[in-house]
Amino acid sequence: MVICSDSKLLSNLSKMRHLDLSGNHFDKDAFRILGALPSLKFLSLESNRIKGPLSNQGLTSFCRLEILDLSENNFFASIPPYVGALSSLKALSLAQNYLNGSLPIQGLCKLKKLEELDLSHNLFEGILPPCLSNLRSLKFFDISLNQFTGNLSPSLFGNLNSLEYIGLSHNRFEGLFSFRSFANHSNLEVVELISENDKFEVETEFTDWNPMFQLKVLVLSNCNLNKLSGDVPKFLLYQNKLMFVDLSHNNLTSSFPNWLLVNNTRLEHLILRNNSFVNLFFLPQYCYTSISRIDISDNHFSGQIQANIGDMFPYIRYINLSRNAFEGGIPSSFGKMSNLDVLDLSTNNFSGEVPNRLVRNCISLGALKLSNNNFRGQIFSVDFNLTHLWTLQLNDNQFTGPVTNVLFKLHELYFLDISNNYMSGKIPSSMGNMTSLRTLIMGNNSFNGEFPCALVPRVFMDISYNLFSGSMLHSCSNPNLQYLEHMHLQGNKFTGLISRALLNSSFLLTLDIRDNIFFGSIPDSIRLLSNLRILLFRGNQLSGSIPIQLCQLNWINLMDLSNNYFSGSIPPCFSNITFGTVGASDPAFMQGPIILFGEYETYQYGGILKSTYVPNDEVLYDEAEKVEFVTKSRSSSYKGNILNFMSGLDLSHNKLIGEIPFELGKLSSVRALNLSHNLLTGPIPKTFSNLAQIESLDLSYNSLSGNIPTELINLNFLEVFTVAHNNLSGKILDRKAQFGTFEATSYEGNPFLCGLPLEKNCTAIVDSPHLPTIVSLDETKGKWCDINLAAFSASFVGTYITFLFGFAVILYINPYWRQRWFYLIEEGMYSSYYFVSDSLCKILRILY
Repeated sequence: MVICSDSKLLSNLSKMRHLDLSGNHFDKDAFRILGALPSLKFLSLESNRIKGPLSNQGLTSFCRLEILDLSENNFFASIPPYVGALSSLKALSLAQNYLNGSLPIQGLCKLKKLEELDLSHNLFEGILPPCLSNLRSLKFFDISLNQFTGNLSPSLFGNLNSLEYIGLSHNRFEGLFSFRSFANHSNLEVVELISENDKFEVETEFTDWNPMFQLKVLVLSNCNLNKLSGDVPKFLLYQNKLMFVDLSHNNLTSSFPNWLLVNNTRLEHLILRNNSFVNLFFLPQYCYTSISRIDISDNHFSGQIQANIGDMFPYIRYINLSRNAFEGGIPSSFGKMSNLDVLDLSTNNFSGEVPNRLVRNCISLGALKLSNNNFRGQIFSVDFNLTHLWTLQLNDNQFTGPVTNVLFKLHELYFLDISNNYMSGKIPSSMGNMTSLRTLIMGNNSFNGEFPCALVPRVFMDISYNLFSGSMLHSCSNPNLQYLEHMHLQGNKFTGLISRALLNSSFLLTLDIRDNIFFGSIPDSIRLLSNLRILLFRGNQLSGSIPIQLCQLNWINLMDLSNNYFSGSIPPCFSNITFGTVGASDPAFMQGPIILFGEYETYQYGGILKSTYVPNDEVLYDEAEKVEFVTKSRSSSYKGNILNFMSGLDLSHNKLIGEIPFELGKLSSVRALNLSHNLLTGPIPKTFSNLAQIESLDLSYNSLSGNIPTELINLNFLEVFTVAHNNLSGKILDRKAQFGTFEATSYEGNPFLCGLPLEKNCTAIVDSPHLPTIVSLDETKGKWCDINLAAFSASFVGTYITFLFGFAVILYINPYWRQRWFYLIEEGMYSSYYFVSDSLCKILRILY
């Protein structure tokens, strides 16, 4: 670092005017040493590692400075007021630091010559000082990606009529902002405003306004644009130099604004996603040679795609039509888009076969998303020539046929999802040549045979619900196994012992081998899965005791060993497992692989700082981890971040014996505990009252005895509780709190339990802890048969009157019962009459 070791050298350069030291490793002492250059007009310390506050001392020497670039460093604290002393300053960039606080009124507002101000990517907060309107020379103003609040004052921007570039995105502004503020702006080229909340609105519609400017970039995203009318801004009818338009995440209605393409022949990017556009995606018959990117996803477009769309966009690179209601087939003219990088047609109603012309000619295609449609046929035909694909999503369609050797040509493939189709056959081992594969999802098909060891991806594998068989990855030496994070094998026909190859990754977070035919014991080497969060072994033929090595998996959230043949006792050391105590702070739950589409360098602002507007990266897929777990007597799926909050232990349907360890009461964060259908004995531990987060507790179908601990009444989140079919005795807990919601089915099958909600009442002997005292008959003053006649008579008469009164009230209230009662009386009268008449006639016949 010559400049720091020899400041005398700089004294000989006192007339230096331009100094660019960007991309080095200078520290904050550079300001003090550079003070020996009083004639500097240009100073750039961009992309150094300078850390600390911006001190007054560091700025006092640069009174002639016109351009100061301190971006991409580690400055923190607030901007010192002395920055206002740099009266000659024309351009100031403090972008991409850690500066905070409010903007200094006595500082920035004095820079009357300032033309460019870049404060983006910091931590500034508070409202924008009104005095910024004094900076009449300001052309470039970027405060995006901060924490500014309050309203955007119309007078602030109304006075800055020299503005060419305005960046206000990703702050916390509120209220209504009107484009009327730009009525007198003739030089405006870039307006970028992406809101971070739903409290901000932008209004562009007002009468008698023809804009004086010609925009090149317009970004009004998630800002309740024209909230009342839902119209696309009408002032865009007067724009003809637009290169980039983003009106996404509003509630704009009407049909597709194709006039934007017609009027702006240099338009490269049109982003209208997540609005309420309807009807057809109709394009006038032109050749739009400048269009590079179209995104109309998340709308209500319908109908078929125009057959000649490939002729209209010959140079397009990115098309996203996903999450609409398009139907029909894919036009074969898509095959003419030889520059196409990304094609996303997912979540529509497309049908038919994928055109051979598409999979043969679009050789530049990197991402193809056809998921959630009704496509059919064999996708991997001999014409499949998309050798540069890095993501291929064909899931949730009706594709058939095998996976052919064509697929192994995709050496760059990073993400493959062919799940939920009707594909079948064996997987060719040659697919192992796909060395870049990080995510493989092929569940819910009919693939059979052995699964090739060489096909194991590097991060995420889901081959569940197929017909794979054999010993899974026995003696597999694929190096990817060491890095695998999520493995889903459930619902196949894998058999044999649990291979040590499955337990070979210290990075493994999810291991799901449910519903297969694995047998034998759990290997002791399972302790090596030190980062495991989810362990699901349900529905196999595993046996032996539950190994204490499982207790070394401290970070487990979900463990399911149910429906096996485990025997022995429950390890008390299970209390060492977190079962959810990590919670939301756990970074492992659970975003799967995410790919960002490459940046588009759209607009180069020709100012002093040479700023470039670059649009946001596009997330091509966001595959969250998803698992199933039985809780609250039903099987539920949990996906993504919700797994941070789900925790459970299921040991049901085994042959476990002995008492329930009282140590399990230490699992204070567990939400589901199922020990049902075992051979457990002894009492229910009182320590279960410490299961503060428990929502589902199932102890049914065992041989538990004793009382239900009264301490359980404090389990405030308990929704499902069952101790049915045990040998419990005593009184059921009072119907208070959560225990007031449980039905008789929670307690049935315990012959010595009594009290509500069971029909069996508790006797005095059950209620009383002591036997009653036996009193001798000789000590009584009367006999056991003595009756107080006065009390008995009064009680009888009162009861009789009450009954008659109640009966009369019921007949008065209910006309149906009253009618039936009178009918019964009448029928009785007639029956009595005929009985007496018949009897009398018979007697008379006998006598006479």
